[in-house]
Amino acid sequence: MSQAQALFERFISDVHAVWAAEPDMGERMAQTKPLFEKLVRDPAMQAESDSWPSTEGHKNLLFHTDETYGFIVNAVVREPNRKGSVHDHSTAWVLYGLLAGHESLERYDRVDDGSKPDYAEVKLTGVTNGGPGNVDLVPPYAIHAEQGGTGRSVALIFRSQRLVGKVMQHGYDLQNKTIISRWGPTQIPYTFGQAA
Repeated sequence: MSQAQALFERFISDVHAVWAAEPDMGERMAQTKPLFEKLVRDPAMQAESDSWPSTEGHKNLLFHTDETYGFIVNAVVREPNRKGSVHDHSTAWVLYGLLAGHESLERYDRVDDGSKPDYAEVKLTGVTNGGPGNVDLVPPYAIHAEQGGTGRSVALIFRSQRLVGKVMQHGYDLQNKTIISRWGPTQIPYTFGQAA
């Protein structure tokens, strides 16, 4: 077993301990965040991500689907200067941690009253620039976008629940002020040490 695999398995075990003791999802995620920060800041985990393949084409690597609590762990590998779409993750809480490269996380607020179907006006309210080891906690329905930097970037993603194929998520077309319903990225099962 590689060092990265051992770190990952310890992380999953630690998350189980937190979630067994805490029933509130928001508090679970708040307590999971420092565990996730420790994982993505570990040099062995960062080095492991060097060999992961690109996920361009609306894909995610899938490392873990938890049979006990239903959370999943994904990764996204972006090509340089990747422009991300504005979206939310519906009912899921998400921890987004950079392992390599630099990205900016854009946050948006919805400013219309929500009365028109498939219509939304959203405005940019903040941008956070991050590098390896940075972790963002994104609450349910928070509208955001990740924008790639000038080099390759890799992020590990912890989602409080599986969404793909189960829960519809939303994209936001800023120019046309429309909402696009979608199931989310294609899931590519992946294991530590797997050849790209």
